[in-house]
Amino acid sequence: MSTALIVFAKAPVAGQAKTRLIPALGAQGAANLAEQLLLHTLQQAFELPVEHLELCVSPDAQHPAFEQAQSAAQGRLHLTLQGVGDLGERMHRALTRALTTHSKSLLIGTDAPALTTPMLQLALQALDRHDAVFVPALDGGYVLVGLTRPAATLFLGMTWSTPQVMAQTRERARQAGLQWAELAPVADIDEPSDLTHLPPGLITFPPQIIRLKD
Repeated sequence: MSTALIVFAKAPVAGQAKTRLIPALGAQGAANLAEQLLLHTLQQAFELPVEHLELCVSPDAQHPAFEQAQSAAQGRLHLTLQGVGDLGERMHRALTRALTTHSKSLLIGTDAPALTTPMLQLALQALDRHDAVFVPALDGGYVLVGLTRPAATLFLGMTWSTPQVMAQTRERARQAGLQWAELAPVADIDEPSDLTHLPPGLITFPPQIIRLKD
């Protein structure tokens, strides 16, 4: 079964990235953290044996961090744009596109440093036996979704960024007759109180590109 992994990322621009962390880190500090989380996530993704690795970005692909990541990946990383629409529309579009040529696909963000390569591998394995897989977030959302076929009901018309997202997603999956798996929940880094969940030694300022291994 061919597999795809899509990483959703927003350009780490000061004043636009991780804005809820600005009171704790300042605008540039929050952007630096966003960039380092992006690079950390890509390092985990690159270790996963998938046929298609995609970095799907917004609002455009011009930020130097995206170019550096693509260079470090040595041709393995496909850079695409998220395009228009709310988060659900953009995720549904990216997953549907990947599933036209691959039998299973994972989509992750960059805010959950606990989402490691072994956890990504477990999620892919879950798709051998389920229609969908999720890694819930401690705040009530989720940090990973994987599918074996498009499922618009999970994404369209959803109210995002609330503590009810995962609960509503379960209900929608149930109503659609989907069989899904859930891995252990992890923290994502959105608020100043979440900074305690950063792994020691993860963040360097300024951010440094991590050389992705062959």
